[in-house]
Amino acid sequence: MDLLFPSQDTLHDVFHPAIPFGRRPVALAEKQAVSFPPKRTPLQARSELYTAWSVVDDAKNKTNALSAEAAKEFEKASAKAQAKTGHIELYSAQYYAACTFGGLLACGLTHTAVTPLDLVKCRRQVDSKMYTGNFQAWGKIARAEGFRGIYTGWGPTFFGYSAQGAFKYGGYEYFKKFYSDLAGPDNAYKYKTALYLAASASAEFIADVALCPFEAVKVRMQTTIPPFASGTFNGISQITSKEGFGGLYKGLYPLWGRQIPYTMMKFASFETIVEMIYERLPGQKSDYGKGAQTAVSFTGGYLAGILCAIVSHPADVMVSKLNANRQPGEAFGAAMGRIYKDIGFSGLWNGLPVRIVMIGTLTGLQWMIYDYFKIFMGFPTTGGAAPPPQKS
Repeated sequence: MDLLFPSQDTLHDVFHPAIPFGRRPVALAEKQAVSFPPKRTPLQARSELYTAWSVVDDAKNKTNALSAEAAKEFEKASAKAQAKTGHIELYSAQYYAACTFGGLLACGLTHTAVTPLDLVKCRRQVDSKMYTGNFQAWGKIARAEGFRGIYTGWGPTFFGYSAQGAFKYGGYEYFKKFYSDLAGPDNAYKYKTALYLAASASAEFIADVALCPFEAVKVRMQTTIPPFASGTFNGISQITSKEGFGGLYKGLYPLWGRQIPYTMMKFASFETIVEMIYERLPGQKSDYGKGAQTAVSFTGGYLAGILCAIVSHPADVMVSKLNANRQPGEAFGAAMGRIYKDIGFSGLWNGLPVRIVMIGTLTGLQWMIYDYFKIFMGFPTTGGAAPPPQKS
């Protein structure tokens, strides 16, 4: 009868065979757990992200290890350099020489690095309709002149701003001490901003004499297509052969007009901003390590750079125009009047957004490099006013 009318047990055995050898019985709850994992609560972490967290932690650990190793190497190199030079007294001839070299590094390297930005800025100052934006400009230059074209003018930029940075930073340190001694401790503290302005203006006046010939070559190379010269010294030779030695200095007055207010704002606002930052931080400047102090230097420098760009931009436009369009034998005043008539007041502000980005980044990096070099040589970083003199 079971064959014709199988019982319920028989049907169960046929359709649910015995468990194969070597497998253990799996309870229904376990089957459901495997097929349908329990629902995650809102506060429960997502398990699939655990590996990502692990990768991030590994990267952080590696970065910290590299940073610690770099700090050790920096300390070793710094100790070796200081052992070679010996102890350098502040405000000695060796101190000013070291600050001069630090300024050379800070300005020469940073200005050369942003040559592509400077190239677009100069060309847009001469012809505002040439490009619609930085990336469009770089693409157009690369297609027409190759990748090297994007760095047109890097040679005179490097030589010129290395010389300018050397005189600017070294001169600033010298004149700041010189004017402080003339004023006396009380007046030096009371009129410290005026002292910063006077010291930076004096330093920049000299620095621009060193910069001007290279600036003339740079601007002409960047505003002529194709560039009028193949390199820095070829450009100097071409200008002097056609216009004499004075051709290299025909932009000196507007360069002073651009650079002196720029540098006065750069140094005075940097010193003031850094002082304000330390006043708002807990403790004193000396309580902070090298990394924190150079971070403050970069922040103060970037903010100061924005102010510098705005103050000096009209003169910067005029420098570009004069070097590119001043006629042979044309008087300085006549050239200025003709150019201003062509471009108007609004034309003096062509390229300002690009220059704000460029100068802000430049100034921040310059102060960071300069102060890192001072730390390397065992000197205190710049900025953060000394306490007022004690009354006896």
